Amino acid sequence: MLIGEVARRSGVSPRMLRHYDALGLVRPTGRTVGGYREYSAEDVRRIFHVESLRSLGLSLKQIGRALQDPAFEPSAVVGDLIRWTEDRLERERELLERLRAIDASAPAGWQDVLRLVELIQGLTSASAARRQQTVLAPPEGASAPADLLARAVLAETDPHVAGALRWALARSDGDGMAALTAGMRSEDPAVVRRAVLAIAGMADVPGAAAVLTEALDDPDATVRGQAALVLGRRGVTAAVPALVAMVVEGSHDVEAAEILGTLARDPDRADRITTALGAELAASATGSAARMRLAQALIELSGTIGQDVLRRLARDDDPAVARLACAFASTAGRRSPGVREDT
Repeated sequence: MLIGEVARRSGVSPRMLRHYDALGLVRPTGRTVGGYREYSAEDVRRIFHVESLRSLGLSLKQIGRALQDPAFEPSAVVGDLIRWTEDRLERERELLERLRAIDASAPAGWQDVLRLVELIQGLTSASAARRQQTVLAPPEGASAPADLLARAVLAETDPHVAGALRWALARSDGDGMAALTAGMRSEDPAVVRRAVLAIAGMADVPGAAAVLTEALDDPDATVRGQAALVLGRRGVTAAVPALVAMVVEGSHDVEAAEILGTLARDPDRADRITTALGAELAASATGSAARMRLAQALIELSGTIGQDVLRRLARDDDPAVARLACAFASTAGRRSPGVREDT
């Protein structure tokens, strides 16, 4: 079979077939009387082998080794190819995000594009100081799109830069909720925490409350807590179990107790909150430190709410807990119903 026919059947150009011949990858078995390359069926089969390995990303040198060396181990090369491909995809993903950010900003001219590129380079710099400077003092005439800021928030590991990014995002023209919501679905707990912190600072943005309510079921206690604090301040009853858990665990327990106290001013919520706190006190696994925090949370409840629980707690087996509960019960008894004392 002559080179032209092989090219038609294999889809490999005559020029590339000659290149394969020069490299020794696929040398035609014979020559015609006129000196033209003549390929056998086995030669054509080898061409297809070469093309198959090229489709995986192997270099021609690697293909030569694979076809000629019986001891050649494919696993090492395939592992390298996987890593190179992952790196390439990551670079292309970053490029795609940059292009989308530029497109979303609707640049009026190339100067706008250049300013935005400078902004993106600053936000993705390896230097935390430069990233923070870019957020606080962006290039003149460059306004960072909310979606770009949101993506930067999700990737930021430096707490100071992250705080500046959340501040800028909360004051941007857009909301970046699409990117942040995607961050809430991440398999990386750190990304989810960054997302919920950013959304917590944008609670008035449409859709934020729904995302935070969903976060109350997150397996990460930090995520649940951040969502509960924001929702609790906004009077969302669904935050009560997470707030009670924060008191038990000692995570932002003072703030959680104060929010529970505020929520309990509504009679419809008061019984639910008191019952939840009392159930934790009754749990055998609740330690002395947690019972003391629960007693402190009960005193936050206005009027006579929770006094019965405090009186029962005054007979606690732990003397320190009993004394604290007794003192709190006495203080609560002197209060007027529905009135909280300032501290």
